[in-house]
Amino acid sequence: MEQTTDPISWLLEGDPAIRWQALRDLLDEPQTTYERERNQVASLGWGAQLLTRQDADGNWGGGLYSPKWKSTTYTLLHLRQLGLPPGNEQALRGCEKFYFRGLEKDGGINLFKSFRHSETCVNGMILSLLSYFRFPDERIHSVAEFLLREQMPDGGWNCERIKGATHASFHTTISVLEGLTEYGSTYPQALAAVSPALDSGREFLLQHRLYQSHRTGQPADPAMTYMHFPPRWHYDFLRALDYFQTVKAQLDERMQPALELLENKRGQDGRWGLNAPWPGVVFFQMEPAGQPSRWNTLRALRVLKWSENNAKNHQSPV
Repeated sequence: MEQTTDPISWLLEGDPAIRWQALRDLLDEPQTTYERERNQVASLGWGAQLLTRQDADGNWGGGLYSPKWKSTTYTLLHLRQLGLPPGNEQALRGCEKFYFRGLEKDGGINLFKSFRHSETCVNGMILSLLSYFRFPDERIHSVAEFLLREQMPDGGWNCERIKGATHASFHTTISVLEGLTEYGSTYPQALAAVSPALDSGREFLLQHRLYQSHRTGQPADPAMTYMHFPPRWHYDFLRALDYFQTVKAQLDERMQPALELLENKRGQDGRWGLNAPWPGVVFFQMEPAGQPSRWNTLRALRVLKWSENNAKNHQSPV
């Protein structure tokens, strides 16, 4: 097939994980159409490759959190990003592993032998996975309550709080926001409890214009201006923009620097490239670094579509 230069047509030539999201997010196809494509994630392409690598005991990579990035935690995060349908039997077997030690005294899940406390960032990831894949266990509510208690005065979260950190972390905050958002979607009866925390966490990111130091106005970390996929536990400006797009947030002027950065990274062919992946072992590379990326092009186009529609809907009447 001759490759087209139209970005959306190019996306539709990709993996089922890309195609179904392009149909839903960019083309507004009916649910029956994009779900038909989504159902192929488990049997074709990247999703199928990850599922076939599950160990006999239900883990991936021989471990629950390590090695990065082949472990159960990061493989399930990857499958969630691909859009593997909730309720997938193999994903549920993996989710079951998170409870192998029960709950810590603080109410969270502790995956580490050397800790006597639950790690906030990891619990944000776990909450997103248990909620997304619909793992049926009432202890999930304890995990959410642990995260709500860990919120810091500035509105964000930091896994180093227990060691004395007084300022929230971008990395921890985005993982907890994603987890609590997924939890609120799966358990709407909990929305009243989590909504204030979500609002405060989003405000923390907005106060930093999504990637800037509140002291200098410069990038808090140059790596936050790169475009990685998968992001793993790392924060970056596109992950933040895509989160705000996912929750259909109202456009805020403090998002403008990140939106401009996204526009500036668009190639002349209308596509976005991929930065080098985070170091670590993987089962396979989805896309080559330094080349146009379907993942980043998909995410960028849906962010820009959301921001443009949002701006139109909130224009003052003439």
